[in-house]
Order: sequence, then C-alpha cells, then structure tokens
Amino acid sequence: MEQRSGETLDSIKDIKLFQAEDGYRFSVDALLLENFIRARRLEKGLELGAGSGVVSILLAKRLRQVKLIAVEIQKTLADRAVRNVSLNNLDGRLEILEKDIKDLKKIFPANKFDFVFSNPPFRKTKTGRLSAYKERAVARHEIEITLPELLKTASYLLKHSGKFFLIYHPFRLAELITLLRKARLEPKRMRFVHSRVGEEAKMVLLEAVKGSGTWLKVEPPVYLYEDGDEYTPELKKILGA
Repeated sequence: MEQRSGETLDSIKDIKLFQAEDGYRFSVDALLLENFIRARRLEKGLELGAGSGVVSILLAKRLRQVKLIAVEIQKTLADRAVRNVSLNNLDGRLEILEKDIKDLKKIFPANKFDFVFSNPPFRKTKTGRLSAYKERAVARHEIEITLPELLKTASYLLKHSGKFFLIYHPFRLAELITLLRKARLEPKRMRFVHSRVGEEAKMVLLEAVKGSGTWLKVEPPVYLYEDGDEYTPELKKILGA
C-alpha cells in the first residue's frame, strides 16, 4: 500500500493512516470519541461520517468481536478510508460505504445495528468561517446533512435499547438533547471536555439509548492540558503516548 502525492502517512496508537496534506485531517475529537464508546457486548456497529476511517479503525482494533460499517459521502475520503482499512489489515471486519447518510434508510432495514456513532459537523451553514477545502468544510458545517437528519437516521438504524455515541459542541447542547429525545434517543451518559481546569467546556461526549427511560449520568470532565501545553495523563493514555 503506497502513499500518494498530496498525502501524509501518520501513526496514532497502533494504527497507520493516509491523510490529505491540505484536506480533512482527524483531530483529538476522533480519539476522544473512540475512547468514550463502550460496546463490549455489542456486535454490529455503524459510523455516520467516517472521514479517513480513524475512529472505526481504532475501534475495530480494540473490540475484535465487533463488525463495523463506516459511511462516508465524500469520494476522496471514502477511497482513502478503504486504503486505510487495508493498511491496517481489517478487510472483512470493517466495510467502508460511500453513501449519503440520508439514503441509508433505502439500504438498511430498521433496527439493524447494536450501536451507531458519529463525529458530525457542528456548525450550521451560515455560521462560522467556511473552509476553502471541501473535505474540511463538509466535516465542520451542515452542508450535506443537518443534525435532525443525522439523529433520525441513527434512531431508524438502531435496535431497541441500541446505543448512539457522539461528540459535539456544547453551544448546541440544549438543541442536541431536544432533538435526541424527539428521535427517541434518550441521553444516558455525558462527559464534558475542557482544554484546562477553570476553562469552559469546548466539547461534549454523549451516549444515548433508543427507547430508554429518563435518567442521565454526568461523568467527571476530561482535561486536555496541564500547565502550559503539557498533555494531561488521561489524554496521554487516550492518545497512546
């Protein structure tokens, strides 16, 4: 498997990844999401918006009993994810599907998956600066899919009591919870992510369960940095550093 022009070959934990030099590149969000997912007794999982495949690849390495499908609408990213699956010897356990998330109801029957996970775009199309690189723009802004569409699709695909995991931005948390419950996805576990102690949360990790009763556990926060730019011991462990 050869590196192509305009790509870098990067390593994180026990995997290797081809990534675009100037397009979409994974960030710490992906590693935090993968670490947050609890799916030991679950067998069939689906990722909505795979990018280069980093979350699903790491998860497939950690949970060897799980079979995964990762959906990505952008051809350049889907092609790269396919190569990354082969690069990490995961053919047969992780399938990359180049499809529009909104079309998955035509492909899969309802109630098919034990768990679904996503690191979705968090900005509406007319908010924030739009990246000049299409891969980044689609990953950050709701160009191809909106939050309500994403949650409705996740709910359709999940079995009763199936789990949905995502990482999102706190400034839309109230909207997120309202839309989750409207889609019959009850928030169950939440963890805020802060750059440093004393600073406001910059991300939120959330687990919701389809058709469940009402209760919510808020776990201790994740801090990314200690004094200066030194990673915290927990983040070092998450990064495999």
